[in-house]
Amino acid sequence: MAKISKKALTKAFNNWYYGNLTCFSQEHMQTFGYMVSMLPIIRDLYSDDPDLQMRSMNTYRTFFNTEPQLGTVIVGITAGLEEARANGQEDVDDETINSLRAGLMGPIAGIGDSLVVGTLIPILLGIAMGMSTGGSPIGAIFYIIVWNLIAYFGMKMLFFKGYEMGGKAVDFLVGPQGEALRESITMLGGIVIGAVAASWVSVTTAFSMTANGADEPFLVLQDTLNNVYPGFLTAAFIMLCWWLMAKKKMSPLKVMLLLVVIAFVGVLIGFFDPGLNY
Repeated sequence: MAKISKKALTKAFNNWYYGNLTCFSQEHMQTFGYMVSMLPIIRDLYSDDPDLQMRSMNTYRTFFNTEPQLGTVIVGITAGLEEARANGQEDVDDETINSLRAGLMGPIAGIGDSLVVGTLIPILLGIAMGMSTGGSPIGAIFYIIVWNLIAYFGMKMLFFKGYEMGGKAVDFLVGPQGEALRESITMLGGIVIGAVAASWVSVTTAFSMTANGADEPFLVLQDTLNNVYPGFLTAAFIMLCWWLMAKKKMSPLKVMLLLVVIAFVGVLIGFFDPGLNY
C-alpha cells in the first residue's frame, strides 16, 4: 500500500506556505502554488512511473483560489485523496478531486477572510499599535513574530488534519460548532476594533461663536459636545466610514479621498483646526 512519507508531506506543506501565491495571475490565481505543493506528494507516490506523475499533476492544473491560511486544509485533503487514488480506490479520480476543490474553495475563502483577514489580523494590529505608543518598535516586532508563528503552526495543523481526516476535516468549519465559533470570534473582533478606533481616532472641532464686543465666545461647540456626548464626532466619522463601505459598497480608497476633502473644506471654513503653525 502506497503511503506518503512524512518528509514529502512536510515539504508539500512548506511549498504551500511559502509559495501559495507562486506565479499569481488573474487567470490562474493560486493554481501554480497548488501544483508546487502537490509536486513532492506526486513524486513520492509515483516515484517509478513518470506517466502517472504527469497524469496526477494534470489534475491540479484547474483554476484554484481561496484564503491561503485556512485553505491549507483543502491541500491536505487532496493529498489524502491522491494517496487513496494511488492505492487503487476507484471512486477517487480527477473529477472527484477537482469537484471537492471547487466546492470547498469558495466557502473556505469566505470563512478565512472573515476570521483571518477581518478578525485575527485587526486584533493583532490593534494590540501592536497599542504597544507602539511613543514610536516604540516593540509593536512591529510583536506583530511580525506572533503573526508568523500563528500562521505557520496553524496552517501546518490544518494541512495534516486535512490529510488525516479527509472530507471530515471541514465538518467543523462549516457545521454548527464552526458557526458558533465564528460568531464568537467576530464579536471579539468587533470589540477590539471598536476599542482601537476609540483609542486612536480623534476628531474634534474648532467651531465657536462670539458675540460682538465680547472677549470670550458664548459657544464652543467641542465643549458642548463633550458635555453631551464625549467623542461624538469621532463616533460619527467612524460610522460614516462603515456606512459608506458596508452599505454603499464604496472602496476604502474613495472613502479616504472623501475624508481628505471633508478635512480640507472643514479647515477652510474654520470647522477643523489642524493645529499647524507657519
